[in-house]
Amino acid sequence: MIKKMKNKTIVLAYSGGLDTSYCLKKLSTEGFSVHALLINTGGFSKSDLNKIEKQAKKLGASRFISIDAKEEFYNKIIKFLIFGNVLKNNSYPLSVSSERIIQAIEIMNYSKKHNINNIAHGSTGAGNDQVRFDSIFQTLNPNIKIITPIRDNNISRKKEISYLKSVGINLTWNKSRYSINKGIWGTTIGGDETLTSNKPLPDKAFTKKLLEKRNKLIDLKFFKGELIGINNKVSNPIELINYLEQISSKYAIGRDIHVGDTVIGIKGRVGFEAAAAKIIIKSHELLEKHTMSKWQIFQKESISKLYGMLIHEGQYFDPVIKDIEAYFEKSQRYVTGNVFVELSPYNFRLNGIKSDHDLMNHNLGVYGEENTNWSSDDIKGFIKISSNSSKIFKQINK
Repeated sequence: MIKKMKNKTIVLAYSGGLDTSYCLKKLSTEGFSVHALLINTGGFSKSDLNKIEKQAKKLGASRFISIDAKEEFYNKIIKFLIFGNVLKNNSYPLSVSSERIIQAIEIMNYSKKHNINNIAHGSTGAGNDQVRFDSIFQTLNPNIKIITPIRDNNISRKKEISYLKSVGINLTWNKSRYSINKGIWGTTIGGDETLTSNKPLPDKAFTKKLLEKRNKLIDLKFFKGELIGINNKVSNPIELINYLEQISSKYAIGRDIHVGDTVIGIKGRVGFEAAAAKIIIKSHELLEKHTMSKWQIFQKESISKLYGMLIHEGQYFDPVIKDIEAYFEKSQRYVTGNVFVELSPYNFRLNGIKSDHDLMNHNLGVYGEENTNWSSDDIKGFIKISSNSSKIFKQINK
C-alpha cells in the first residue's frame, strides 16, 4: 500500500507499456488523481498515441498528456552525441539512456507549471532509469515526492500482469516476453536472453526485419558536424534521422547487444537496434578523420568517453557537461562535407568522403609513395631526434 498523503494529485511518467500501465492502475486505485504524462522523444505515431490515450483512461488516468520533445532531445542531447561520436563501449549509441534526461526535465517542467509536487515512474530497483529519473527530479526540485510502485514493492513483470488481470484489465501485451523502448535515436530490447551472458536475441525479438537485399548507395551531407541532407533530400536533422531510419532499417542494420556496467554497480546486458544512429555517428567520425588534426582527434576521443558516461548515468546538470559541449561545438567548425555510405543486409560500409577541408588535399607528399617537401637527410634527422627519449631510457635502464 502507498502511504497516505494529503495531496493526491500525481504526475506519472507514462509510456503505455506494461510497467507504467501497472503503476497507473495501482495509483488510481489508491485514490490518486493521476496525470499520465507521455514525453514523446520519437517512436510514437499518431495512431500509437491515440491507442495509448484510450488505454490510459481505461486504466484510471484523470488526464493524459503527450508532449512532443523530439526537437529538445535533438538540440540538447543527440547533436552532442553525434559531435562526440558517442558509442558506449564502442557499440551502444545511448538510445534510451539519453532519452531519459529529456523526459525527466519535461516531467519536472510540467509538474512545476501545474504545481504538482508528487511524481511517479515505473522503474525497478535494479536498473539505471531509477537513478537518471530520481537524480534529475531531485536536482530540479529537492522537495519533490517520488513514488515508485514497482521499485518500492519489488514487483515482477509476472506479478504486474497478474494484478492487472485481477482488477479486470485484460489488455493484450504485445511481445510481453520482451521489454521494448522505441525512440528517434534507437530501440532497446530486453528479454530472457539478455539476462544471460551467452544467449543471442532471436530475430523475432527485433522490431525491424530484413526487407531489402540489394545494396544501396547513399550520400550524407554534414555542415559543421550536423546532418543537413541525405542524397537529394535537404531538411532538418530530426526529419533526416527518421528518413535514414526508414531507409536503413529495411536492411536490419544496427542490431547488437550492449554489455556494460550499470550505475548501481552490476553488469547489464541489453539488445538494441539503431540503424540511423550508428550510420550517422560512424559517418561523422570518418569525416572528422579527414578534417581534424591528429591532436584534435586524440583529445576529442578522451572527452567523448567522459561525456557519454555522464549522459548514460544521468549526470546532465554537472557543469562539466556544458564545458564539454562548448568544446564539441568549437571542434566542428571544419567538419563539413559529404560521406558516401553503402547499405547491405545487416551491415553498412563507409566508402569515402568529399570535403573542401579534407586534410589529404595537399602537395607536401603522397603517403607511402613520394615526398615532395623534404629530403632524405631531413627525414633521417627527424627520425634520429624523435627517437632520443627511447634511446635514453634504454641506455639508462639496461
